[in-house]
Amino acid sequence: MFLGSSCIYPKLAPQPLKESYLLTGLLEYTNEPYAIAKIAGIKLCESYRLQYGCNFISVMPTNLYGPNDNYDLNNSHVLPALLRKFYSAKIENQPVVTIWGSGSPMREFLHVDDLAEACLFLMENYNEAELVNIGTGTDISIKDLAMLIKKISGYGGKLEFDASKPDGTPRKLMDVTKLHNLGWKHKISLEEGINMVYKDVEQMSFA
Repeated sequence: MFLGSSCIYPKLAPQPLKESYLLTGLLEYTNEPYAIAKIAGIKLCESYRLQYGCNFISVMPTNLYGPNDNYDLNNSHVLPALLRKFYSAKIENQPVVTIWGSGSPMREFLHVDDLAEACLFLMENYNEAELVNIGTGTDISIKDLAMLIKKISGYGGKLEFDASKPDGTPRKLMDVTKLHNLGWKHKISLEEGINMVYKDVEQMSFA
């Protein structure tokens, strides 16, 4: 199994992102080198299958979160960054949490335990050339995500959105129809998953 990324899809591809949208348009410039490396891996698997009959498959996970994530505020992804921000704001009694951007972009999130289950399911039940998206098929705005983490953390202050910071791609939602038709769906809801991860965050020591 080769693990790719939703970054492989064109920047302006229709939403939700279907597997067939691969190589139908220009990539997001800031992710282009990473995306090209992943696309090369997909094509390598396809070629080995075609030439040698190898049962190599490629899967494209959506945004992931879970235990052992990167919580560095300078280079972490949005969900772990928000978890750390709200945790720190709560224990330090900060009156405001500032969030980059307008809060309007939509993002999809999958717990890593669900990803592991989906990967095992596909290795046991799928043997085709075309890649398979792995996700939940639902998304949430960054503002609503922040509100959810605020509730889970018990933070009592205010939220502030810094519109001078970039929003990034307006929406990135995976079409998981193919995965659902194969017989697999995620089990961990976003709220349940964030609750589990936040308990881990509370046990950490941030320098």
